[in-house]
Amino acid sequence: MSESIAVELTEVSFSRPQRGHKADKARLQVLDGIDLQVATGETVAIVGPNGCGKSTLLELACGLIEPDLGAVQADPIALMPQRGLLMPWASALDNAALGLRAEGASKSDARDTAREWFSRLGLEGFESVRPNELSGGMRQRVALARTLMTGRPVIALDEPFAALDALSRIEARNWLLDALPEAGRTVLLVTHDVEEAAILADRILVLSKRPASVIAEVAPASAAPRDRTSDEVLGSREQILAFLGVEG
Repeated sequence: MSESIAVELTEVSFSRPQRGHKADKARLQVLDGIDLQVATGETVAIVGPNGCGKSTLLELACGLIEPDLGAVQADPIALMPQRGLLMPWASALDNAALGLRAEGASKSDARDTAREWFSRLGLEGFESVRPNELSGGMRQRVALARTLMTGRPVIALDEPFAALDALSRIEARNWLLDALPEAGRTVLLVTHDVEEAAILADRILVLSKRPASVIAEVAPASAAPRDRTSDEVLGSREQILAFLGVEG
């Protein structure tokens, strides 16, 4: 893999056992011949129909599962799952520090780093609060802080705003836009929101229905992020919807 490529999937196919069937007799084909390259420092969004295998693609890139066919090469990746998976018994600060603690950092050092990220993400004053006392958007900010604190060069975001209402999604998108350039990471973003992809990503890859393959790539000319009301975002949105067979 070239030094300028952070993530590369080559002709990757993947299937999983079907529920209610013996694993050796019935498998569900999820991905079929996926080719994907993400350059260092690039933000690439993955969009596609519900259930087409977008999250599975992230799991493969992160090395959590192995492909049936093809090859996966990637720099170290920190994955932020859909729901954040915060520990309900721990404070917001200790939840954010969990990733560093797992990598061997002391509690005090991990907390000090977490406090820095809380300041950057507008979470000051909520360090001792439990997750169930936070809004959905704030819980996602804590999860993002935990992900960024690992220091890994690639960030994989799996529909990070899916559980938020429309207003909270816009707010969350804004703090993500503030955090990612400062972090200086390569980003692989899975989202079902095509407008979000058109605003945030340097390139957008469109997946087909399952078994998923890449059916199109949309690469807006201007640099991300883009204004949601710009002609370029609106045009990219219409392109993506057309590839998905959805009327805008």
